[in-house]
Amino acid sequence: MITRRQALALGTIGILMVARPLLAHHTWAIDRTRAVTVKGTVTGINWANPHVEIFLDVKDDKGIVEKWTAGGPGPGRMTGSGWDKNIIKPGETITAVGYRATDGSNLLRVDTIMLSNGQELAFYGNR
Repeated sequence: MITRRQALALGTIGILMVARPLLAHHTWAIDRTRAVTVKGTVTGINWANPHVEIFLDVKDDKGIVEKWTAGGPGPGRMTGSGWDKNIIKPGETITAVGYRATDGSNLLRVDTIMLSNGQELAFYGNR
């Protein structure tokens, strides 16, 4: 027979096991102290859950191409912000503004995208 203490311990472990992936998934390890702007050519788009990703080739100051990933919310939230999966196409040049990953990788949690025609779109709607 399980004691009340054992049941509480098992319940706590169960809750932590379920919550851990949710917390890990929704946490962006980004440097919010300064916004970063990257301009590059779209090489691909992943319009799927859990996060829409736009892949970019960005030239650095020396002309060397760096691969960047510009990430945001899921497709449902993007659609609610005026997006659809056909707004950006591979080969287009866009400017992304957001916050870089704290590990220094070329991952950007995007707030806004400026299309080549000057149209600006928010990833997270009006905040």
